[in-house]
Amino acid sequence: MSVAIDTNVMVRILIQDPSAPDQCAAAHRLVAEATAAGEPLLVILCALLDTECVLRCRHKVNRKAMASAFISMLETPSIEFEHDATVEEALYLLDQFPSADFADCLLAARATHLGRSRFVTFDAAAARLPRGELLQ
Repeated sequence: MSVAIDTNVMVRILIQDPSAPDQCAAAHRLVAEATAAGEPLLVILCALLDTECVLRCRHKVNRKAMASAFISMLETPSIEFEHDATVEEALYLLDQFPSADFADCLLAARATHLGRSRFVTFDAAAARLPRGELLQ
């Protein structure tokens, strides 16, 4: 069972949506099946970023709760991320830089893990991240 999961599946794993109980059950069943098979579900970084947006905008999940949910997923053996180190660093940056948003933290962390020494942006808050630089 080699499975990557989409944003809507991740959201159903994290949020008990009363408007979609069957989908929530199916998502949790998928996690249980992955656990039983010993083959973790893959979360692609783009899906993680999209999930953060859905949690924040649609479900009004606050920053701390969202970070906690993602940390919990990092610690779940039946779920793996495209690049754990990038996700861990993004969550660390999110905690350390309250003015930065998750997207900027994830982008900066990924740039670092791809060997880039600078993260150039027009966003003043993102420029405060390590290796961040405001383009003028």
